[in-house]
Amino acid sequence: MKAFVRDRYGAPEVLRLADVPGPPVNPEQALVRVHAWSINAHDWHMLQGKPYLARLSEGLRRPKTPGVGLDFAGTVEAVGDVVDHVRVGDRVFGSRYGAFAELVAGKNVVPIPDGVSFESAAAVPTAGMTALQAVRDHGDLRDGERVLVLGAGGGVGTFAVQIGCALGGAVTAVTRADSVERLRSVGATRVIDHATEDVTRGADRYDLVVDVAGTHSLRALRRILTPGGRVVIVAPAPGNWIAPVARMLAPAFSRRFGDGRVRGFIAEVRRHDLVELGRMLADGSLRPTIDRTYPFDQLPEAIRHVEAGRARGKVIVTR
Repeated sequence: MKAFVRDRYGAPEVLRLADVPGPPVNPEQALVRVHAWSINAHDWHMLQGKPYLARLSEGLRRPKTPGVGLDFAGTVEAVGDVVDHVRVGDRVFGSRYGAFAELVAGKNVVPIPDGVSFESAAAVPTAGMTALQAVRDHGDLRDGERVLVLGAGGGVGTFAVQIGCALGGAVTAVTRADSVERLRSVGATRVIDHATEDVTRGADRYDLVVDVAGTHSLRALRRILTPGGRVVIVAPAPGNWIAPVARMLAPAFSRRFGDGRVRGFIAEVRRHDLVELGRMLADGSLRPTIDRTYPFDQLPEAIRHVEAGRARGKVIVTR
């Protein structure tokens, strides 16, 4: 099969399309022939091995594994002995490290709802699970609460806006000017252009702040909370060394020594969350916004587009 592989860290140019053996399928996995993939910030971070702390698990000087990519959608070609949630021939979507290949074997795959395209389904897994866990689990959003999503124009942010609305929140989205109308169209009660207004200097207060941007200080974010409000940190601060680590450790210090209002997490791949996202796709409460699509042989260019910060929504790769 064809797959994108790399043997060193670097820019998207280090990826090459190669002929590699098909993946083995263990008893808990389904073998999927992929029709669409999506690009996430995780992909280019792992491609470059940055922040450098990531290399403690990925490999200090060279990556331990050649594959990259997480999100995919396709058709089941085979299933392991204990798999009973999907069958051969099913249209499915899911998440598996090393997904930028024609065939993927994984256990975290679920059916695509009728009427949903491979492209739309592929857009959901990583960004959707991150947004769902941020808003529902760590943000503990309750019906009628006021939600602020910072960095709402990208994949995670767009899903966080929609999930916040679906769970009964009144959502304010902060984004760039060219994403304002798109975020209104997916349900945001109010959309703010960050270039013209600093929400941390305003009079409004929020029950939940979901920070996907990573550009405001935690002190500034606390300032705009209601008395029972929470901040959920999704994005690290910019940088390759201490800053990203310090920001992601801040919630632990908040719980131990402060008021616990700042919360952070690393998203987990959970099949039941994929099922929930599929349900939301089916009922229309989750509508992926696709910035553009690339053919499979141009996947490095798709990663470059996301890394440059030009994407407005999800970037999809198809074959």
